Amino acid sequence: MNFKVMMISALVAAGCASERQSQSDFQYSDERFADLQMLRYKVEGFENLSLKQKTFIYYLQEAALWGRDILWDQNGKYNLRIRKVLEEVYQQYEGDQNDENYQAFVTYLKRVWFSNGIHHHYGSEKFVPGFSEDWFRAACEQCEVSVEAAELDELCNVMFNPNILQKRVNLAEGVDLIQSSASNYYEGVSQEEAEEFYGNMKAAGDTLHPVMYGMNSRLVKGADGKIFEKRWTTEGLYGAALKNVVKYLKLARPFAEDEQQQKVIDLLVKYYETGDLTTFDQYSIAWVENTEPLVDFVNGFIECYGDPLGLKCSWESIVNFKDMEATKRTETLSKNAQWFEDHSPVDAAFKKDKVKGITAKVINAAILAGDLYPSTAIGINLPNSDWVRKDHGSKSVTIGNLTGAYNQAAKGNGFTDEFVYSKEEKELIEKYGDLCDDLHTDLHECLGHGSGKLLEGVDGDSLKAYGSTIEEARADLFALYYLPDQKLVELGLTPNKEAYKSSYYSQMMNGMMTQLVRIQPGKEIEEAHMRNRALIARWSFERGKADNVCELVKRDGKTFLKINDYEKLRTIFGELLAEIQRIKSTGDFKAAQALVEGYGVKIDPELHKEILTRYQQLNIAPYKGFINPVYTAVKDAKGNITDVKIDYTEGYAEQMLRYSRDYSNLPLVNE
Repeated sequence: MNFKVMMISALVAAGCASERQSQSDFQYSDERFADLQMLRYKVEGFENLSLKQKTFIYYLQEAALWGRDILWDQNGKYNLRIRKVLEEVYQQYEGDQNDENYQAFVTYLKRVWFSNGIHHHYGSEKFVPGFSEDWFRAACEQCEVSVEAAELDELCNVMFNPNILQKRVNLAEGVDLIQSSASNYYEGVSQEEAEEFYGNMKAAGDTLHPVMYGMNSRLVKGADGKIFEKRWTTEGLYGAALKNVVKYLKLARPFAEDEQQQKVIDLLVKYYETGDLTTFDQYSIAWVENTEPLVDFVNGFIECYGDPLGLKCSWESIVNFKDMEATKRTETLSKNAQWFEDHSPVDAAFKKDKVKGITAKVINAAILAGDLYPSTAIGINLPNSDWVRKDHGSKSVTIGNLTGAYNQAAKGNGFTDEFVYSKEEKELIEKYGDLCDDLHTDLHECLGHGSGKLLEGVDGDSLKAYGSTIEEARADLFALYYLPDQKLVELGLTPNKEAYKSSYYSQMMNGMMTQLVRIQPGKEIEEAHMRNRALIARWSFERGKADNVCELVKRDGKTFLKINDYEKLRTIFGELLAEIQRIKSTGDFKAAQALVEGYGVKIDPELHKEILTRYQQLNIAPYKGFINPVYTAVKDAKGNITDVKIDYTEGYAEQMLRYSRDYSNLPLVNE
């Protein structure tokens, strides 16, 4: 939720820099290019950890980094080859670096690095190179890149031809979602064939404890017409990378904080080695029940946003440790989870009778990898299996040091002055915005995703391409409904019953207007989180029209959102939450389709044009991502780790090139 120096020199520099770099001279912001800004995050408290904990983190972050190329190949089958050619040109080019083509080439490469492939990380459209194909071919020839002429022709066609591989993930209604998507989860199969294949699996499987069929494989149609899975295991597809992931998980094991955490690692290793999905469920249960350690991690095939059918899971990892003080906030929520479930506005038939195993914490990220790097989530709730969550609970995290970096980057950028309606809303946002945004994330991850239940016999994948949007809307609405509640004041989580208005205003303004800065003119909304925010805002806006709950007003030729009745808006959020929980619980595909297509996709072109013009004048990057810190193990003469140093000075390009050099061992074509 997103990353040219000799190795020995880099290690020496990292060790020295960590001694000279203090909190006072730490810089959150690094560089800007295209629509992106790179940030740094401070790993607060790392220096106070024990040597055992530091060593555990060191090996876990190595395991995380070795999975990088898996995601690149999942995102598109040409990505690893294109990256290799681009990096060779970047490192060897001796022409005019002030040339417009070269400057455009560097921007293109940085965007490809950021997105782990040639499609935009959020909108998923293919990047259009700002340099000419003739210039690129000449640069490849001058640099003597290690690619044959026929292969270069193939790669140039992929990069420069606008009519092929247009979208990494296509969610448009009325087309074959697999065959119109460039992601590398299927080979030679249609959407209908894939749905039939996994439908048969589910019908023949355990309906009480169903595994997540298809989550760790590529689905392939062979030359004989038969359809089969290529599993992602140490001995199967992506085996070379997964063997290194397993190697460092095993090195980390002796430094785990308790026996249960060692069991978690053992089950994860077994799962990587066998690909057995029942073992993955056993691992998920052991992981969710392992709540005591300070240091924790996610490592595996987790989220399914990259698959248009919502089945295949992208590889990701985060290594983290608990922020003890900030966690008091999330622990308060998790201890009261049953109260929130009982008082939810949804139908009683869709509520959990007994909320189990919900744990929540605020963490400091120590490393980000795979689908969490460089662009990343600020909150996570896992596992994704519905029955595991129902029977064993879930873990929720808010990533405190990342939200802190985002908040630092947003200070004084002029955004609220341009888009917020009046002084009253600006003062609310300035006073309570950060607090309520963090609390919204806590409620979303800790309680929202953990709330409600599927009715018996309902398939968790029944909403198909709309499932991710509906699930994110469900969690967002849960948070929005409870933000104004007196219960939060009683629990000491909000200072008063006015603070929530800062979040209500920001959420509605974003869903109705300002998130459109991330969409190109003429395009529709396709990313699940953005569809969710648009759906909530637009449905609620329309629902409240008769009572003038919200309105769009013009002032000096500019459009602003105005909220006239916050209490009625809360009631409307509750009504939508009840309906979306019904859709989720009953697997009502047609209702999900109607909501998402009706409110979450289309864009008013005139409003869009206005928002883009106003935003461009602010010179703010609409997307942000992170550069990881560098960890260096200090060893004695016997090879024992005596300390782990952390350094924040590595540059963006330097980091990407180092990762490609030191953590890449997959074949460029993974078949």
